[in-house]
Amino acid sequence: MLAHRIAPSCYLGLGLKSRRREAGFTLLELLVVIVIIGMLASYVGPKYFAQLGKSEATTAKAQIEALAKAMDTFRLDVGRYPSNDEGLAALTTQPDSAKGWNGPYLKKGVPPDPWGRKYLYTFPVGNGDFQIQSLGKDGQRGGSSEDADITN
Repeated sequence: MLAHRIAPSCYLGLGLKSRRREAGFTLLELLVVIVIIGMLASYVGPKYFAQLGKSEATTAKAQIEALAKAMDTFRLDVGRYPSNDEGLAALTTQPDSAKGWNGPYLKKGVPPDPWGRKYLYTFPVGNGDFQIQSLGKDGQRGGSSEDADITN
C-alpha cells in the first residue's frame, strides 16, 4: 500500500487558495458600501444642518424672552426701563440713577446670542416699550430664514 502524504495545511483546513478567497472584501463590495453611505449622508446631512439652524433661532428667542422678563422686573423695582446708554448692563450692574434697583436680575450676566454677538437694546420704541434684538446668523439687519432678525 502506498501511503499518501497529506500536507499539514490540509489537516488544519488552511488551504491557501480557499483562504485568499474568504479574507477581506472585494473592491466592488467596498464601492457599494461607500455609495450607500454617501447616499445616506446626502439625505440626512441637509436635514441635520437645517435643524441646527432652527435650534439656534429657538435659543435666541428663549434668551430674548428671559431678558425681557428681567427688564420687566427692573421696571417694577426702579419705575422705568433702562435708557439706551444703560442698556442690558443695567440688569447686572446698578446704574447710578436707578433708585430701588434690586438686582442683579440675571444669575449669569447677559449672554451673547447663539452666534456670539451682543443683543441690541433699544428704548423707547413706538409705544414706550423696549426692544431686544439679535441680528441673526449673518449679523446684518433684515434677512430671511437663519439670517432673519429675532426680536421680543
